[in-house]
Amino acid sequence: MLGRILLPLLLALPSFGAGDAERLRLHGAQGVNFWKLREAANRKLGSPSFVVQDDSGFSNTPSDPAVSKRFPTHTFQQPLDHFDNTSDATFEQRYWINTRHYKPGTGAPVIVIDGGETSGEDRIPFLDTGIADILAKATGGVGVVLEHRYYGASVGVKNFTTDSLRWLNNEQALEDSANFMRNVKFKGIDEDLTAPNTAWIYYGGSYAGARAAHMKILYPDIVFGAIASSAVTHAALINWEYMDVIRLAADPKCSANLVRSITVIDSLLKVPRLRNPLKALFDLSGLENDQDFVSVLEWPLGSWQGRNWDPDVGSTDFDYFCAVLNGNAPSLNDVHHDITLPGGLTVNVAVLNYAKYVKENIVSLCPTDSGVTVEECFGTNDDERYQATDLDQTWRLWVFQYCTQWGYLTTAPPNRHHPTIISRLLDVDYAHKICTQAFPPGKFFTVPQLPNVTAVNALGDFDIAADRLAFIDGEVDPWRPYTPNSQYYASPRPDTVLRPFKVIPGGVHHWDENGLAKSTAEPQEIRAIHKEMVSFVRAWLKDFRKPSATGT
Repeated sequence: MLGRILLPLLLALPSFGAGDAERLRLHGAQGVNFWKLREAANRKLGSPSFVVQDDSGFSNTPSDPAVSKRFPTHTFQQPLDHFDNTSDATFEQRYWINTRHYKPGTGAPVIVIDGGETSGEDRIPFLDTGIADILAKATGGVGVVLEHRYYGASVGVKNFTTDSLRWLNNEQALEDSANFMRNVKFKGIDEDLTAPNTAWIYYGGSYAGARAAHMKILYPDIVFGAIASSAVTHAALINWEYMDVIRLAADPKCSANLVRSITVIDSLLKVPRLRNPLKALFDLSGLENDQDFVSVLEWPLGSWQGRNWDPDVGSTDFDYFCAVLNGNAPSLNDVHHDITLPGGLTVNVAVLNYAKYVKENIVSLCPTDSGVTVEECFGTNDDERYQATDLDQTWRLWVFQYCTQWGYLTTAPPNRHHPTIISRLLDVDYAHKICTQAFPPGKFFTVPQLPNVTAVNALGDFDIAADRLAFIDGEVDPWRPYTPNSQYYASPRPDTVLRPFKVIPGGVHHWDENGLAKSTAEPQEIRAIHKEMVSFVRAWLKDFRKPSATGT
């Protein structure tokens, strides 16, 4: 989410545009290829690791050292297996607390942010000036960031093999949170703040937003209230709608150029004598598989998710991509007219601009001057490339989760007549093959043939609801189609204090989570949503009662 960490890398390598170039969607085998390229570049430069944006959400960069110093790390011991006694191992789950607003003896709440599918350190800014601080200040409570099992340093296994990852699932991680809430003792606080004796407000964004909703449904006795932001409570085998939201929300000229370009590219790939000249236009003539080729072209689109109201947090990469694609042409006709190149390849100007962007900002990351081929950088047919299991292979974590439970395999629209901004060659089989390449059957666990999305959807799906469970979504969030606010599938709901149901105008991915120290400098729609969140949380807390000693 933040763009500061990659400054040395961005000075040395072609940029994805101004700002947040490290925000990437970790999707499929091609996503892993790109992860490896950027990791290698960072190691060469001695830069910190870049942050991957997984398919379910966006990831933050590590917080500013000065901010981290204000919030030291604490740990809480968790069992690796809460349910089946398949292991007696434990791990230290990291967490961070903000007590600057805490008023002891007042019945003030604990506001906990679910760290989700990234290092918990990446969520510390939200503890400092984001939603945890905003709500803690408004209620006199304590703010907490709780790191998700297997992510960051909350790791209880020696490697990331298929067997070692078998405890990385929604059920185990939810029980981690419940166990923490029931038993944690905060350093420096003598008061018992465990649940259910204290009101806990559980917040999460994206994947963690779904978890916030699930916590309220599964643990109503200890989760007094929950805020599910951009909450993907609907798990889906395919997520063609993600790209469709971008198509509809993007600048119309850029969107039209994308649709036109992809139509032309798909048509040319069907002509054997034109396939290689087309790939050569993008400096990808050595790439054997047509699906690998078009998956490289998909990469710039994921940067839409990185847009944010705060320029210090958000990405302008999508705008930069569109500027290159559109060129300086005053009208669509100027980029839709055809140009015939040497060798008989005829393409429109937008395709030429697309090729320019890909060459300068993606293909250039492949170190061909060192003898590496584009097939070695962007090919996906070599299974061995995805089978390293050491703890540095952090890409394996979210990939394992979407291969087993969450899905979200990006494809073109199933309706062949529906406009698309990604190639129609990108199908389920191509998106899913990383699941078999990376996770061969283990001795104790086998990844299902397809993600078991039913395990997630059984918890409520689009209709998930409860008192003191709020849903907040961005109007043009590409993940909105999989939330209770889905513009494709969900039914409208009333927005009430007891069951808030809100959409941020023009908002993208959990825009309510970050904030500014000077709140008056926030845009009007962000000030408004933060004010509404404070209002309904305060209203909820008026109804909190400690359980009696007899449980009645």
